[in-house]
Amino acid sequence: MKLPVTVHEARLGAREFRVVRPARPLARAALVDRDRHVDAYLDEDAARSVAALWLLAARSPRSLLHLPLRADRSPVPEAPGPCAGRLDLVLLHHSLQFAPSRWKQLRGRLGRGRPASVAVPGTERARAAGAGHGARHHRENRDLLHQHVHAETLFVTGSAKVFRDTAERFLEVAREGPGHAPAHRRCPHFCTRLYMNAGILANGREIHIQYRDRWDV
Repeated sequence: MKLPVTVHEARLGAREFRVVRPARPLARAALVDRDRHVDAYLDEDAARSVAALWLLAARSPRSLLHLPLRADRSPVPEAPGPCAGRLDLVLLHHSLQFAPSRWKQLRGRLGRGRPASVAVPGTERARAAGAGHGARHHRENRDLLHQHVHAETLFVTGSAKVFRDTAERFLEVAREGPGHAPAHRRCPHFCTRLYMNAGILANGREIHIQYRDRWDV
């Protein structure tokens, strides 16, 4: 898959950071803070694009991948319980050691960026041979996703391996979601999750990834 992006570079103190964004804002995509979990609503194209960016994060240890999802104001379903609002998303390799508390300052220094196109292989099926159950739950397992929320942005930090292994969740939504809704009209809901007890998340909350074909209600 060829992914058009813009590449931004900005300096904070002695360090220069590179931020990569989709060339065009993702349409029909929303990330919602539900307090106890995070909801991601995606149509087929958005789910495939997020999967590509997830895979790009696996091979870009020196870059922050920024998805400005708050720009899409399409309505999203209401859910019981408190809602803290919509979030942007930043993906980054743990070796970058970027503090989320510095994001607002870095974001304010980003210019228009330069256009680029990156080839992201494996966007049809990204499932890799993941670690076994025992390895995933081993106390020294470092292939985990860490979450932080700052400046209305969800930061997801991890290793190359865990980004590769979990990109499949978004591809599953892109592949299976469009056919599920018309075939199951009484129960059109199609989703997958990044579960707390699956040995994937080091901290934070579950991420509920839901296919959504209607964005007018």
